[in-house]
Amino acid sequence: MSPTRIEICKEFTFEAAHHLGANVPEGHPYSRLHGHSFKVEVSLAGTPNAKTGWIMDFAGLDAALKPLRERLDHRFLNEIEGLELPTLENITGWIWNELEGSIPLLHRVVVRRGSCGESCTRERVG
Repeated sequence: MSPTRIEICKEFTFEAAHHLGANVPEGHPYSRLHGHSFKVEVSLAGTPNAKTGWIMDFAGLDAALKPLRERLDHRFLNEIEGLELPTLENITGWIWNELEGSIPLLHRVVVRRGSCGESCTRERVG
């Protein structure tokens, strides 16, 4: 039998404003202050613990994500250290970096702007 792994996911949402200012051409709509509804999916991958049957307790994962959500929700992203240039790619990378040390089985972070039909994914390779 070939080896397998299990992946679990937890989602959260946040509302935030940002702008890309001088990093886009003059007159570009993203140069102005605007907001989005963001949806974040955090995935963990591994082999379930033989005793608990879990990769991680969802209650524990939820508790690990709560402070991060609170730092982002209803905020001006440009004012958060490390998000001074809050592109979708940078937001995804920032969330990854914030979680990586506390969630050892972190496998994937997806950030979506559903109203725009846009998303960005960062994933552990290998």
